[in-house]
Amino acid sequence: MSYYLAKTIEAESIDAARDRVAAALADEGFGVLAETDLQATLQDKLGVDFRPYRILGACNPKLALGALQAEDKIGTMLPCNVISQMTSEGQFEVAAVDPVASMAAVENSVLGETAAKVSAKLRAVIGAL
Repeated sequence: MSYYLAKTIEAESIDAARDRVAAALADEGFGVLAETDLQATLQDKLGVDFRPYRILGACNPKLALGALQAEDKIGTMLPCNVISQMTSEGQFEVAAVDPVASMAAVENSVLGETAAKVSAKLRAVIGAL
């Protein structure tokens, strides 16, 4: 079982790819709680040149609440990370964590049901891109 869902898309820039991902997330009830520009961070902190790479912390509040009610420490695994990274000029890979895989170690059937719902929504996001 893979721990992520992925698709390569065409976009003119990392910002354009990010905007498409954010719009697809919104269509499935997710908001972006946090965003990390890894390229800028690595340049600033380490002086390293790195490809355009963004990490979006996505959250569907209703499903997050259900997960937290089922397992109070599950917040250690929230929000769901979705990345956009440039693979070649005009090509960006978008990948999202698969909650079913990431939460498999937590033995909680209610949480498993919630993870399956989140996974289905993230699959729809990736599929819509």
